[in-house]
Amino acid sequence: MKMKKYVASSMPEAMKLIRKELGDDAVILSSKVVFSKGFLGLFKKKSIEVVAGMDTFEQSSNTFEVPRMVPQEHQNVSVEIKKELEDLKLMVKNIGRPEMLSSYPTEMKTLIDYLQEQELSEELITPVSDELFVHLKSNPGVLEMEEQITITKNILERQMELLPFGGISYTKKYINVLGPTGVGKTTTIAKMAARAVLEKKKKVGFITTDTYRIAAIEQLKTYAGLLQAPLEIVYNEKDLQEAMVKFDNLDIVFIDTAGRNYKETKFVRDLQKLIEFEVNTETFLVLSSTSKQKDMEVIIEQFSEFPIEKFIFTKVDETNTIGSIINLMVKYNKGLAYYTDGQEVPEDIMEASLEELLKLFLKGIHYERSS
Repeated sequence: MKMKKYVASSMPEAMKLIRKELGDDAVILSSKVVFSKGFLGLFKKKSIEVVAGMDTFEQSSNTFEVPRMVPQEHQNVSVEIKKELEDLKLMVKNIGRPEMLSSYPTEMKTLIDYLQEQELSEELITPVSDELFVHLKSNPGVLEMEEQITITKNILERQMELLPFGGISYTKKYINVLGPTGVGKTTTIAKMAARAVLEKKKKVGFITTDTYRIAAIEQLKTYAGLLQAPLEIVYNEKDLQEAMVKFDNLDIVFIDTAGRNYKETKFVRDLQKLIEFEVNTETFLVLSSTSKQKDMEVIIEQFSEFPIEKFIFTKVDETNTIGSIINLMVKYNKGLAYYTDGQEVPEDIMEASLEELLKLFLKGIHYERSS
């Protein structure tokens, strides 16, 4: 085995150098931050020093043999360091992946471009593009768009087939609906409640903890009046317990939590103190499909201690890209209960299924094919 030392301004730059010279099978053996001497101890420049190795690397003036003791020491490092080394190796392999996607046969370009435009993650585009490529090589000729769509659909189905789909189960009494401000949470609750009344003939009630926004309370009061359903406003845990006693005779109680900036941990902790997440509850997290995926990831991670089984995505009609819905479901292993596509109550809400989600996701490519 031979080793080589690289010094670069950043880890990504070092990874590019390693991949260019040593290839995809290179192994990162160590990395550290180093500083130049600077002038009179000032203006020091930070760099990244990385040592990489490969079994079949040509001898050169700036390479040296790995001492026999190095592999042995490498075997004795902790599990955490081994994991870091594997992650770094994966980084090397993934550098330039977008450029690789662009090098696929032209028959695949339309579909791959569409998946990227829909902002599907590279982790999901990769198996699709690889399987299409293998299929194309093993079956010479034109790969029709219909067949490409079928292959794509099958791969995404495999990624999500074990995730739960569908709305409220009607087996739990309390429905906790969480989410940040501005996602349309209260309107979504009204849609869910209206369907429970009109389609399932259930007796419903509302509890709101959103005492910060008068408009939200008034909005929920309006929906409660239309459904002839009771509403309780709670300010603390004692109020919540009393409201639950009052609603003992109801089938389902929808709890509208305060819409706050849940990027701040304080608000999450306040919610944990107030709401009970017991056996007789179902909990949903509402997110807006118009939000940036990174922002939604922050919200999801803040709610990681809550027993959330499924997402609800709103404002699907206000965006042209829904790849982030699939990305987040796969990344966080969460299902999908509903998505909403308008303000009308109760019409503009769709109970989710895997088939319908993929149909919605791929409908744009069908349009391009038929035009």
